Amino acid sequence: MTFSHDVEHSLEVVVDLVNSDPAAGGSEGLPDVGSLRSFIDGYKISDLPTITEADLRAVRALRPRLRSIFEAVDTAEAADLVNGLLDGTRVCPRLTNHDGYDWHTHYFAPGAAPAEHLLIDAGMALSFVVVAGEQERLQVCSAPDCGRVLVDLSRNRSKRYCDSRTCGNRLHVAAYRERQRAAAV
Repeated sequence: MTFSHDVEHSLEVVVDLVNSDPAAGGSEGLPDVGSLRSFIDGYKISDLPTITEADLRAVRALRPRLRSIFEAVDTAEAADLVNGLLDGTRVCPRLTNHDGYDWHTHYFAPGAAPAEHLLIDAGMALSFVVVAGEQERLQVCSAPDCGRVLVDLSRNRSKRYCDSRTCGNRLHVAAYRERQRAAAV
């Protein structure tokens, strides 16, 4: 299953936003307003007003709500969580072409605060995943000592680790060493 470029981009933003939370097993990825501004600029998120401390707090508070969708046990639970996420938002679909990007859809109202913008983009992207019957592509890393989330966009749905070079490789090496120890006994 492939999603549109916009949906995949929004899913990438969601993953990095959720993984910026210390609850994902790391340090605070958004320690200050400047880091939030860098996050927003890095993803070329447009139409945002000046970012304040209140915006930073609101974006941080959004992360656990997004994470819960990755932890949903089935499609019905994921759908309920996405509906709850979008409940009360000002979803305002409109076509736009800006900053060298071809026509695409923005779902947030013009002038939306950063948390509302991220919430609506994330909610819409996650809703497309659920509607497509692809909720199982939203996962938490399978490494036992990692709490990061991921979206498995592989054709055969085989992605299990947030990063195959770290979590995946570490577990494969540990399993290999255990096999070697067992064979030596």
